[in-house]
Amino acid sequence: MQESKRTALIWLRNDLRITDHYGFYNASNNCDRVIAYYTFDPKQFIQTPWGFKKTGKYRLQFLIETLEQLKSDLLKKNISLIIDNKNPEKGIPKLIDAFGITDIYYQKEWTQEEQITTDALKKNISDKVLVHSFYDQFLYHPDDLPIEIENFPEVFTVFRKKCEKSVAVRSCFNSIQPFPIENILLHEDKIPSLKDFDLLPFEKNQQTAFPFIGGSKSGKQRIDHYFWETEKISTYKYTRNGLIGEDYSSKLSAWLANGSLSAREIYCEIKSFEKEKKKNQSTYWLVFELIWRDFFKYISLKHGNKIFKIGGILDKNYNWNTDKKKLQSWIDGSTDESFVNANMIELLKTGWMSNRGRQNVASYFAKELLMDWRMGAAYFESQLIDYDVHSNYGNWMYISGVGNDPRDRKFDISWQAQKYDSQNKFQKLWLKQIRLHQ
Repeated sequence: MQESKRTALIWLRNDLRITDHYGFYNASNNCDRVIAYYTFDPKQFIQTPWGFKKTGKYRLQFLIETLEQLKSDLLKKNISLIIDNKNPEKGIPKLIDAFGITDIYYQKEWTQEEQITTDALKKNISDKVLVHSFYDQFLYHPDDLPIEIENFPEVFTVFRKKCEKSVAVRSCFNSIQPFPIENILLHEDKIPSLKDFDLLPFEKNQQTAFPFIGGSKSGKQRIDHYFWETEKISTYKYTRNGLIGEDYSSKLSAWLANGSLSAREIYCEIKSFEKEKKKNQSTYWLVFELIWRDFFKYISLKHGNKIFKIGGILDKNYNWNTDKKKLQSWIDGSTDESFVNANMIELLKTGWMSNRGRQNVASYFAKELLMDWRMGAAYFESQLIDYDVHSNYGNWMYISGVGNDPRDRKFDISWQAQKYDSQNKFQKLWLKQIRLHQ
């Protein structure tokens, strides 16, 4: 008796690549047909209670560019990308019926909104459809950790040392072979534009430190430039606190955030560079930052919705302010601190801010203005090209004194400005910009 043919639907979320992808690799080995699916879930484009969109124009434009590249990459493998604008729990069941889907593959997301969507989807599909969910956004895979999630350490150094001592980074998945041309669907979906979300097209600010476009191809070009062409990775530890220009840091966070590059892919490139060129503190430090990224993912996996609560994972009971005028002043870059203002104007004009800048503006917001840190985190979510829910809320908790900082430190903004912008070049660059309403 002939086995029935299997058709897989790859539900793409924050894993917008075809290389080193659990879903594509396993579906191509186990199914006869593969279809990719992405939806601009309306829940991600609502207006927040604070007056700005949940997903702003910069991140959305980067996402659109990422999907254009992914669509092109998939077509080379004869795989179609269905683009939808419905809630996945409504859109996917229709596709199951239309295309006879037997298997669904998707990357696990565990934060509240994503979990609600996943649970709703499972209720809406037949038990006959095989569901394959997988963790695929870590450097160190959850199954390889020497500790249970409930016993996960609250201090980064403890986690890092345990992993470096006893956990190997898994190899990347092999590239998939092209499917027969018959695998392509007859119809083609158009990827929307900013206008479809009531957002105006924009030109990139000429002064931006992040002039890059979305997509795996662009991310790999960035690796080639930063690692192999300029070897800037070999001085990363000493330049990473920079403020101006493309190359003071790797800038790989944006491609990591929407999964157009995997942490494993970057790790493998670092290891290749160390083998072929040089290995030093700077090359290690980029791995160190990937481990920090893992740390906040595991903190959110352990603590769940606590990362979104005002008391954070420590249940700290501080008195927070919710003054919308103070929020707007911070957003507009019109506070009493020029270093904070310059960083906030950069974010407003470009969708980017350095790591040093983020720490300073967050500390000022939470520790000086005593504003509800979640308002600041929500604004970062809207504006940052490289927004990642785990790193964003993990870092905001950390700096606000309700997270994983054992010292609950507070930044001295004037001292920071003097140390990292002693010639005022960064402040002059952004404070002179005309503050047009965006």
